[in-house]
Amino acid sequence: MSLNTQVRSFWEQEPCGTSPRVVGDEVLHSREWFLQVERNRYEVEPFIHDVAQFGQHQGKAMLEVGVGAGTDHLQWARAGCRCHGVDLTDAAIETTQKHLALHGFQSELRRQDAETLPFEDGRFDLVYSWGVIHHSEHPERIVTEIHRVLKPGGLFIGMMYGRYSISVLRMWADYALLKGHPWQSLTKVIAANMESVGTKAYTIPELEDMFAAFSRIKATPILTPHERAGWPDWLTRFFPQDWGFFIALHGQK
Repeated sequence: MSLNTQVRSFWEQEPCGTSPRVVGDEVLHSREWFLQVERNRYEVEPFIHDVAQFGQHQGKAMLEVGVGAGTDHLQWARAGCRCHGVDLTDAAIETTQKHLALHGFQSELRRQDAETLPFEDGRFDLVYSWGVIHHSEHPERIVTEIHRVLKPGGLFIGMMYGRYSISVLRMWADYALLKGHPWQSLTKVIAANMESVGTKAYTIPELEDMFAAFSRIKATPILTPHERAGWPDWLTRFFPQDWGFFIALHGQK
């Protein structure tokens, strides 16, 4: 079984951010269910709006790679973008369609492995992908496809995981050090224990190399609320952003 088949199987069970812990007893795909999903997403990751700048892209042809529950996709629709989206799972496509319809929006959505995008060269002004590419068997192929479908001067906005971060250190302590395997690499710990199997995390130089075909790429680590949790507030003030698990990406073709 290929890695992407395993990844698809994992996320078919539950689009990202829709666990029972998040939605509680709300009826599946009801307005209240989606409100819980949206509220949780932007409480846990409040910096998404600052990174994406949804309102700055009105009228642009936008592709989202990995639509999940459609929470960010809805923001692009609200901002007046001409929306398109792909996802590896039927569950995400169905959820996003229902999420948009609830608010009177539509998007061209397709279930598709993003390692091969079904669009012609230079189709989009903007491609967005938040926390998705690193789950693929071949993330570099997705980046190549994103570059291909962008118009000259088009923008990529997204996020990928950072390897040298507080979150990964905690993970290594839990799944390697405390289990008597201190020699296990961070890469293997992440692949085996972070969401779907085979998840990857990167250094900034590795991401800059992956996006080398872009004329400009900016990678900015973000220290998340999760990484501050469990530490005294006075201490977290001294945590550098470089310790963040999320790396925000802005690229221009």
